Amino acid sequence: MKNELPKLVLAGILGTVVMIIIMIIAPHMGMPEMAPWKLLAGAMGVPIVVGWIMHFMMGILFALGYGYVFAPNVSITNLWLKGIAFGIVALILAQIGMKVMGMMLEMPPMDGSMPMRLVAMLIGHLVFGVVTVKTIGK
Repeated sequence: MKNELPKLVLAGILGTVVMIIIMIIAPHMGMPEMAPWKLLAGAMGVPIVVGWIMHFMMGILFALGYGYVFAPNVSITNLWLKGIAFGIVALILAQIGMKVMGMMLEMPPMDGSMPMRLVAMLIGHLVFGVVTVKTIGK
């Protein structure tokens, strides 16, 4: 299991990087701006760089959760489908986390309509899930 840790961390970083690229491109395709680093920094009153670090840490934590909890307990053999399933789980967990955070802290307003934000979040988390799973390879 120790040998797996660097691969899981790398998968979390790569998944987060690809997700961020999509988030940066999304407003140019008619989707609302999705910048969780701004949301995190704004809610906590910390510099934006702290929001970036926290977003990457969450991506790494999700990848660790995939490697140690999700993958051993889900019997989907197709990595693409497993990545999609994991992306949906990551989206649900992220939304629960945001709701809890919103109950504790004052969250800055988000751009766009709720349906478009949901579509953008779903696309981002599906891509995160697939990239993470394909990087890990199990």
